[in-house]
Amino acid sequence: MSKFWSPFVKDLVPYVPGEQPKLAKLVKLNTNENPYGPSPKALAAMQAELNDNLRLYPDPNSDRLKQAVADYYGVQTAQVFVGNGSDEVLAHAFHGLFQHGQPLLFPDVTYSFYPVYCGLYGIPFEAIELDQQFQIRVEDYARPNGGIIFPNPNAPTGCALGLAAIERLLTANPDTVVLVDEAYIDFGGETAISLVDKYPNLLVTQTLSKSRSLAGLRVGIAVGHPDLIEALERIKNSFNSYPLDRMAIAGAAAAFEDKAYFEQTCQRVIDSREAVVAGLETLGFAVLPSAANFVFARHPGKDAATLAAGLREQGVIVRHFKQQRIAQFLRITIGTPEQNQVLLDALQSL
Repeated sequence: MSKFWSPFVKDLVPYVPGEQPKLAKLVKLNTNENPYGPSPKALAAMQAELNDNLRLYPDPNSDRLKQAVADYYGVQTAQVFVGNGSDEVLAHAFHGLFQHGQPLLFPDVTYSFYPVYCGLYGIPFEAIELDQQFQIRVEDYARPNGGIIFPNPNAPTGCALGLAAIERLLTANPDTVVLVDEAYIDFGGETAISLVDKYPNLLVTQTLSKSRSLAGLRVGIAVGHPDLIEALERIKNSFNSYPLDRMAIAGAAAAFEDKAYFEQTCQRVIDSREAVVAGLETLGFAVLPSAANFVFARHPGKDAATLAAGLREQGVIVRHFKQQRIAQFLRITIGTPEQNQVLLDALQSL
């Protein structure tokens, strides 16, 4: 610990992202990246921005991208916020919407960045247990809170919550923000953006990292009531007024405009997921129902850590979490059909 640190820094427990190995020829199924490249129209739009204008600041409001998102979802631009990856958008929401002294509620098995942000911003929290089937029970959230957040589909389980259940949650908590983190929604869930006009306490976040194959670009969005969006804008403009560069704005806007490519790649991932689930079940795995671009699976007769290590020896990397409730599960990203077959063949040999 350095004497130059602010006092709170020593108590922070930072988020640990999935490993990004430097070795070539690995089948990398550990970080939920899309196996298919970005929209060709998005790539062309970014290449068109590689010119002398890079000496100029980008649009601080990212109006072109906000308009593309608003057009796609049928909302107003005042209901759209954009940031440097959905993690930054989430950080602004924690900072600007969840600091009310009451505990923030989220599932006990969920995206592990949530408790990290609570530590960063001094927010108390309660982790609410998922049921035995790893599903969210809405009635468990009927307690005093300073906000509620959960991924839908949940990560790392892949399980989705229906819109009727989300509406029950919103109705029961009219005085606090309910944030639905839809990083994986496009692989089989139904977005809650359709509810934002009805519920002023609903904020929906999404990322272009998964379904639009732009994890390397770092673009995230939020959609909600203009009052919630204004809070995020105030935080952003007190923190970093130019979060998205010219290429990110152009590429992300074009990705939203290229609906045909987006739908085609999502469907390919969904079809592959169903094939992987069938293959895993044939090998004796129990697989949770997934609406994401990954599956969460355990084998009744094989230790998950041993399987992960065995796969790694065969050049296949999957994600294994040490958290007690899920220590016997593997989270496996859906790859190309060829990668998925390498995975299944490696598991067969183990």
